Amino acid sequence: MGTKATFYAVGVGPGDPELLTLKAVRVIGACPVVAAPRTAGGRMLALDIARQAVDLAGKEILPLDFTMSTDPQKRAAAQRAAAARVREKLAAGLDVAMLNLGDVSIYATCGYLIELLRAEGFATARVAGVPSFCAAAAGLDLSLTGIDTPLHIYPAAEEADLAAALAQPGTKILMKSARRLPAVLDALRQAGLAQHSALAANCGLPGELLLPSLAGEGADAALGAGYFATVIVKEG
Repeated sequence: MGTKATFYAVGVGPGDPELLTLKAVRVIGACPVVAAPRTAGGRMLALDIARQAVDLAGKEILPLDFTMSTDPQKRAAAQRAAAARVREKLAAGLDVAMLNLGDVSIYATCGYLIELLRAEGFATARVAGVPSFCAAAAGLDLSLTGIDTPLHIYPAAEEADLAAALAQPGTKILMKSARRLPAVLDALRQAGLAQHSALAANCGLPGELLLPSLAGEGADAALGAGYFATVIVKEG
């Protein structure tokens, strides 16, 4: 494209601004344009987190609107529209840092923009962030693995086979669990794993909820968890 501008996907961690890496702070600080996903209600959580760690004065803030629709065509259209907004800045020679919750390689929205922009010849780069499940484990004071423990990561979406996931050996991470918490809790009980399971919601954010067990009263408390809920299932 004849431009040296770069699109940086920057992980800002799950919520605690102290979990931004030094590299993330440096890259955000160096980019004149900071892009951030915006919800339908106008909230830009990744931007709120970054503001607490980086001085954004004088930077252009570029809101990007995505959709949680189950329709793949609607999701793709939103991704193309977001890429077009970023493309305009890159074509003008401006580096863009797109903020991404958690890490930039795990269920990361920025990945779709990277594919679209790279296909058009723009330079792209990823800056790793702290994954939500690692922060959750730290908050719960848990080790996710032993020296030879397998680790499985599943999105607990509607189409996920929870029973098959829970039957795997080792530790299981059930991400995006909030919408299916009743089904998740039922699957844990049926597998006899509720007492070996923990939950973290809104990790590092106001309203953080840490439940070391999902047996008994823990299951009732889990049903009040917010959207950002992660379940950790240890071996029995």
